[in-house]
Amino acid sequence: MKTLFARTALAGLLLGSTFLAQAADVPRTPSPAGAEVYIISPKDGAVVSGAFKVQFGLKGMGVAPAGVDVPDTGHHHLLIDVKDQPDMNAPLPTTDNIRHFGKGQTETELNLTPGKHTLQLLMGDKSHVPLNPVVESQKITITVK
Repeated sequence: MKTLFARTALAGLLLGSTFLAQAADVPRTPSPAGAEVYIISPKDGAVVSGAFKVQFGLKGMGVAPAGVDVPDTGHHHLLIDVKDQPDMNAPLPTTDNIRHFGKGQTETELNLTPGKHTLQLLMGDKSHVPLNPVVESQKITITVK
């Protein structure tokens, strides 16, 4: 039984290290010069209640769904209450704090718990990897009542 557990653990470690090596080798798509992403609404410092709309703005590049390889495009990822930036050399994970808009959406509706929250947009390529250089908005702070 111990041997089976040890082999399973070793296989898991090898598989995990292979995945990490592959993730580190993911090429990053160049971002167009001067591209900017920003949050149209809500504004920094806004007080919102209940469900509220977040509108995404973009200049200097286009929006394309994930999986679609069109030059000078990407799709939005919304970072909610993210303190440390995610790994910029790997596909962005899907979590409660990193929301993917891989269908090319340019807005969403959020319903967050009462209190202060931060929001930030980050553009990803067809494979959810952040562009190089990174195209990200300024982080805004909102208060949910």
